[in-house]
Amino acid sequence: MTRSFKDWWNTIPSDLKEKALNGDKSNTPLLSQVNYAFLHQELEGKHEANPSHGELRNWIHSGQVDVVKIK
Repeated sequence: MTRSFKDWWNTIPSDLKEKALNGDKSNTPLLSQVNYAFLHQELEGKHEANPSHGELRNWIHSGQVDVVKIK
């Protein structure tokens, strides 16, 4: 089963979300912001909570996460 980005993001602590988004809450999350949260989860030993390669790929291809911000 593949989680949606929103399902995964809801498991991230609010303080980590704030740091990852860096005040940019109105746009689709960027891959770099997801990676920030992903890395911090890894460093805290929460490996099982992180998305799989397939989930990340799905989020990007479906537009749930942007690779770059286009203004």
